[in-house]
Amino acid sequence: MAPGLDFSDWWGKDRKKGSPVVVKMENPNYSVVEINGPDSAFRPVEKSRGKNAKQVTWVLLLKAHRAVGCVAWLATVFWALLGTIKKRLIFRQGVAVATEKLGKGKLVLKIIRVFLVTSLAILAFEVLAYLKGWRYFESANLHIPSTLDLQGLLHMVYVAWLTFRADYIAPVIQVLSQFCVVLFLIQSVDRLVLCLGCFWIKYKKIKPRIDGDPFKSDDVEAPGYEYPMVLVQIPMCNEREVYEQSISAVCQMDWPKDRILIQVLDDSNDESIQWLIKAEVTKWNQKGVNIIYRHRLIRTGYKAGNLKSAMSCDYVKDYEFVAIFDADFQPNPDFLKLTVPHFKNNPELGLVQARWAFVNKDENLLTRLQNINLCFHFEVEQQVNGAFLNFFGFNGTAGVWRIKALEESGGWLERTTVEDMDIAVRAHLNGWKFIFLNDVKVLCEVPESYEAYRKQQHRWHSGPMQLFRLCLPAIITSKIALWKKANLIFLFFLLRKLILPFYSFTLFCIILPLTMFVPEAELPMWVICYVPVLMSFLNILPAPKSFPFIVPYLLFENTMSVTKFNAMVSGLFQLGSSYEWVVTKKAGRSSESDLLAAAERDSKTMNQPQICRGASETELELLNQLKEQKETAPKPVKKVNKIYRKELALAFLLLTASVRSLLSAQGVHFYFLLFQGVTFLVVGLDLIGEQIS
Repeated sequence: MAPGLDFSDWWGKDRKKGSPVVVKMENPNYSVVEINGPDSAFRPVEKSRGKNAKQVTWVLLLKAHRAVGCVAWLATVFWALLGTIKKRLIFRQGVAVATEKLGKGKLVLKIIRVFLVTSLAILAFEVLAYLKGWRYFESANLHIPSTLDLQGLLHMVYVAWLTFRADYIAPVIQVLSQFCVVLFLIQSVDRLVLCLGCFWIKYKKIKPRIDGDPFKSDDVEAPGYEYPMVLVQIPMCNEREVYEQSISAVCQMDWPKDRILIQVLDDSNDESIQWLIKAEVTKWNQKGVNIIYRHRLIRTGYKAGNLKSAMSCDYVKDYEFVAIFDADFQPNPDFLKLTVPHFKNNPELGLVQARWAFVNKDENLLTRLQNINLCFHFEVEQQVNGAFLNFFGFNGTAGVWRIKALEESGGWLERTTVEDMDIAVRAHLNGWKFIFLNDVKVLCEVPESYEAYRKQQHRWHSGPMQLFRLCLPAIITSKIALWKKANLIFLFFLLRKLILPFYSFTLFCIILPLTMFVPEAELPMWVICYVPVLMSFLNILPAPKSFPFIVPYLLFENTMSVTKFNAMVSGLFQLGSSYEWVVTKKAGRSSESDLLAAAERDSKTMNQPQICRGASETELELLNQLKEQKETAPKPVKKVNKIYRKELALAFLLLTASVRSLLSAQGVHFYFLLFQGVTFLVVGLDLIGEQIS
């Protein structure tokens, strides 16, 4: 038998360090002192030995004070929320109700109300059964009492409801939930593959590059530099806040003056704004910039009609490329020199798309959450699709098109509200390739109010469904490769434009609260918690500074699924609201670096003599009138917040389900439903649209 090597007793003994020292004195009156070790006099005293009852009392009082302060803070927040609910829902102070324009648009609200009323009735019945002690169905092992066990009519009704729930309601919810979970997993795999593609691009440093000097002439007899003819278009409509900074930024781009033409395409129906834009164009025209002002008398087709009208001019045939910027975009001076060279020696290239950067991304909570989504869209979705597929949806701005590609693809069409995606799909079907430049950024704004963001998202999610109905026959009959057709139909349209809003709304806003009342169809924990958190983590990776907002982001995305689902349904079935076009409200903000650069330019121009073209008397009178209007213009009145009834109805549905989960002791479900319900409540009261810095 092998000897036992147990060192635990030996290791646990108090090992003495050093050798003992004995000191003896000749005088017997002195005592003998024995020092066991050099550190014995410096050993720490136990903390408990120095405490007395008074100190313990003070520590307990301090902890109690902190606990009371935390409870008081929570109570204050809860009381403030209740006060806001009372003020906005009951007394309607400072709010307006967001109404649906068409009767068909109220269908989703009616469905949510039916679920809410049903859940309230079931909750009242469940609470009564809980108080009476009828807890037969708390676990999966259900026990239905026999007839002899019945204790009354109410008890009999309760048992009949449980039997009906288990036999008829639970199977339907289980089938629908399993279908949504499958869609959820497919979309999660797609999101994961995109992230892996983005990591591969970063690891291999894959990006479009410019070889040599792109503007150097190839003609040996006439050496020099050749710049292609570029047309720049700035479509706008009643953009009082941003017209000046966009025109100023475009006019300062570094490109030969005789090789560029700037079109300001104004669709404003406000005459005062038209005068302001005309004056700005006149100012830059006098500085030698080749810029013209165009205004349509018949404003049809929204932005697509505006661009189509501008491209029909006779002088457009002299230009090879066209750059498009929305009214709130501020390109850097080197934008054209970073984008146009990619077209050289690449005749199949039809579009060069730059990335957006946001000057107001830290303005409030809403802008921070938007920045997370848009950073993922550009850095992951568009960069990966551009690098591996040479196709992605045109963003409608901050891009340069080859005019030949536009003409061969049919030009701008007015059939949908997403004319940018429409022209991109038709150009892809004609064999044109796209590239995305993640390093070239153009400053712009994101909506700062929930009302503007909601309208923007409605247009962005209803338009693709309109386009899918119109483009499906053309995709099927096109001559592109089969895998490109599959990518367009199943990934680009169905998975990312239809399935995503469908399962988000159905799974997390309808099925999840219903499972609290039908525990037989309970969703697994990985569907509710683990996978959504992982997907939110992947979404937030391109914006690492936004990690503190990962929980609000997850809840807010589920909340926005109501608007996205409603928009998707209206676009798919061609309801009237799918054709709405509302110009996104802008604030006219500039970055700090832009303001400093503008101040520096102004100081330089003040010190240098300027030679300007002469202005007529009518133009001077017009400028004087505009100055007077600016001085006498009234201060803008703060817009009242709105109440959104679909979000409020879902808030109460989720809060009702959270109470039911509390009765059944489902902790994780309770917290998720509670926080999601509060998020819906905050959005429904339009609190997120306020300036929360």
